[in-house]
Amino acid sequence: MQALSAYHTVFQNYLTENDFSYEPKELYEPVNYILGIGGKRLRPLLALMGCELFSKNINRALPIAMAVEVFHNFTLLHDDIMDDAPLRRGKPTVHVKYNINTGILSGDVMLILAYHFLQSTEGSVTMTHKLWAIFNKMAREVCDGQQMDMNFESRNDVTLSEYIKMIELKTSVLIAAAFEMGAVAGGASLKQAAPLYEFGKNVGIAFQIQDDLLDTFGDPATFGKKVGGDIVQNKKTFLVLKTFELANSAQKTALTILMATPTHDELAKITAVRTIFEALNVQQHAERAMDDYLQLAFAALDETTLSGAKKTYLKEWANELNMRRK
Repeated sequence: MQALSAYHTVFQNYLTENDFSYEPKELYEPVNYILGIGGKRLRPLLALMGCELFSKNINRALPIAMAVEVFHNFTLLHDDIMDDAPLRRGKPTVHVKYNINTGILSGDVMLILAYHFLQSTEGSVTMTHKLWAIFNKMAREVCDGQQMDMNFESRNDVTLSEYIKMIELKTSVLIAAAFEMGAVAGGASLKQAAPLYEFGKNVGIAFQIQDDLLDTFGDPATFGKKVGGDIVQNKKTFLVLKTFELANSAQKTALTILMATPTHDELAKITAVRTIFEALNVQQHAERAMDDYLQLAFAALDETTLSGAKKTYLKEWANELNMRRK
């Protein structure tokens, strides 16, 4: 198995060779813009990694890697419009740099382009049918998760189990599907690939809980985003929902008031909410949940027919991905 940097280089070269210098430029320039402002490229790398588990030729998974990366950025583009977000990865969002109508239409064409790349994957009719089925299921579930997230904004009775289901759909299924589709492109049967889907799904849930944790307790120098942003935006994260599970009536009332009050002093609000979190050791609960989902991921991995060396590689990768809190 290759180092992640090697997968990244292969994919980045493919992305450069397949840029969207089409006409009308007003439609495609925003596509190149959002794809060009960086990101971890986690999902396309997983497609290549999944392929190499079953084949030495990872190039056969490059169209799949491109499809999932274009699809992922399509969802980000439209999410930014729905959230009225001014920045993405430190740069102006597409609808801010251009305009909302351009953002909507460029996002639409990105979804179509994702299917275009998926369709260009070489393989048997049976294999391509498998890929389409996985991709279509994932795409619908991502939309389901986004709607759940939007519903949560107006609800005060969201449970932790509902939240976990939402992040599974909105975030984890794309990670899982990228891994599974890469494996299928490499020659795996659906029976062989299914445990890898479960592995990716549970790693993805752990990764999102970690993101919630870092947003409040992370180091601003290494996190890459503004710490405390979720608190300022009154987001119902793992930390908030776990607090409501553990808190006494006074703590629940205090947190409810803080989340319902317009933010005038961001630092004071972040400090007050963090104080409640710390009193209930919510950070430790989040870390324990992360570890629980990693163990579920490793249990799924043990169900695969992969060699011991490949299982070890994947476990080390998952642990490294979820070590940013250390």
